[in-house]
Amino acid sequence: MRPVGRDAAHERAAREAQARGWDDSRYDDKPQAARAAPEPGAAPGAGADPAPASPHRHPAPADGSGTGAHPAGGHRTDADGADGGAGPPVRPAPRSRRRRLLRWAALTVSVLILGTSGVGYLYIDGLNDNIRKGELHLGDNKLDSAKPNAAGQTPLNILLLGSDSRNSDANVRLGGSRADRGRPPLADVQMLLHLSADRSSMSVLSIPRDTRVTIPRCTDPEDGTVYQERTGKINTSLQNGGPGCTVATWEELTGVPVDHFVMVDFAGVVAMADAVGGVPVCVDKNVHDPKSGLRLEAGESVVRGEQALQWLRTRHGFEDGSDLGRAKAQHQYMNAMVRQLKAGTKLSNPVKLRNLAEEATKALTVDEGLDSVGKLFGLANQLRQVPTERITMATMPWVYSPGGSYVLPKEGDAEQVFSMLRRDVALDGEDEPPASEPSPAPEPSADPAAIAVRVLNGTGTAAQGPVGGRAAAIAEELRAAGFTQAAAGEEPRSQWDTVLAYGAADDRADARAVAEALGLPDSAVRHSADATGLTLVIGADWRQGATYPESATPSPGAEPPDDNAPPESLDGLHGDDSSACMTVNPAATW
Repeated sequence: MRPVGRDAAHERAAREAQARGWDDSRYDDKPQAARAAPEPGAAPGAGADPAPASPHRHPAPADGSGTGAHPAGGHRTDADGADGGAGPPVRPAPRSRRRRLLRWAALTVSVLILGTSGVGYLYIDGLNDNIRKGELHLGDNKLDSAKPNAAGQTPLNILLLGSDSRNSDANVRLGGSRADRGRPPLADVQMLLHLSADRSSMSVLSIPRDTRVTIPRCTDPEDGTVYQERTGKINTSLQNGGPGCTVATWEELTGVPVDHFVMVDFAGVVAMADAVGGVPVCVDKNVHDPKSGLRLEAGESVVRGEQALQWLRTRHGFEDGSDLGRAKAQHQYMNAMVRQLKAGTKLSNPVKLRNLAEEATKALTVDEGLDSVGKLFGLANQLRQVPTERITMATMPWVYSPGGSYVLPKEGDAEQVFSMLRRDVALDGEDEPPASEPSPAPEPSADPAAIAVRVLNGTGTAAQGPVGGRAAAIAEELRAAGFTQAAAGEEPRSQWDTVLAYGAADDRADARAVAEALGLPDSAVRHSADATGLTLVIGADWRQGATYPESATPSPGAEPPDDNAPPESLDGLHGDDSSACMTVNPAATW
């Protein structure tokens, strides 16, 4: 972790945090009437500040237009292919196996949820009905899931959401703001967990709640309400029909297809922290944040119960007093919890565990692909394969907006991080370089007319419809270049990056010949186990033009950028780093 310096500039930033517009009215106990006006963008259609334009589209008007929506499905039905359907009766598991299942289920939820607004805790019997379910994607169009690599392995992307809901007695007691009971909750913590295809690494990327984005048009599955596309802070996307709209917003911002979501509220965090005997955290000075109630002495402390919740919710106490420091504190907490669970936990009392599980699963909402303890346990079996040192937690590179009332993705650096996740490159920068190709490489077909290419239109995303006739136009360009067997397909696709996939190693040279004709970079040519022949999917990054858009060229004499290395602005924290210590806001010491 790279702590913020404690110089004059830092102190000035701390004093001016409130002036920048960081709104804490959601976190105190003041009556609604006594608070300042809601932050811009909190209501559907509100927000005059423009969203950051993606590399592929212009920001839409704040008020949106049009009616109706066609929510797409497409989510996976299981995390690891485990059978979730009917079958023969299952005998109860032996007690030792039940405890083992319980511990790994705890690991699953802790990795997924710790550091958001609360923690779920699952037991293997009788708890499935406690888990609330929601639709995965509420936008007009769902991005296609990532394709398997040459070995048939597929990455997994899970969106972790922390809800500030006060819609239960427990959440009101823990979260305060009693006047907020009944209002639609905000997703004040958002993290994307990327599990690599070979399960050798895990990258967790946070986005600050105040990030200004395009929120696509979403349809509430409960009552059919259509929320028009608008610009606003990303935490308000949850109010547009539920977590499925936040999923759509992440896909539009990052281009990363989301396979599952897990959302929790305040109620579970106290139970989990107590169950494992507390979680070690560190601050470089005495800290006191009256807003959250956190009060700790300098050095390492073990937080448990409500104090753990205070740590996860504290923002004024850390760094510049904004949500950005809070995200780092959550990363530190998550890493410490994972290290504890991997080293062996104290989760052994079956009666206490059952009571904890009963309480905590009621705080959990997931998509239908993760709607049972068995499916979460299957996910745990995948997460446990990742070495602690290959777990990386980071915050999206960002900049303050003009005036400082919200943040924006940092141009260039944020897209580089998103691209790494889309290409299944770990954010720790420690992936092995791609294996060298066989030498000599297979020769391409002597005549381009002998190379068959199927072209598909994948230009649509959650906030932009597909470009009509795009596949036919590119197929015509290929035919003009001599690839007379190029043909447009009708199968609908939706993905951010243009990809030319080939299924057999012998087709590699032919694929590169096609790529060269269209100006595609090497990174767009991929070997996929489920590809048949050559299939070119035109993504949202190539919505117009006959040749692929050229990327920015480096300055004369400069080294070309390393697409597989994280930008210097990425504040990554590794899972095996037990020395991390939060920098305390100078205004919050005692």
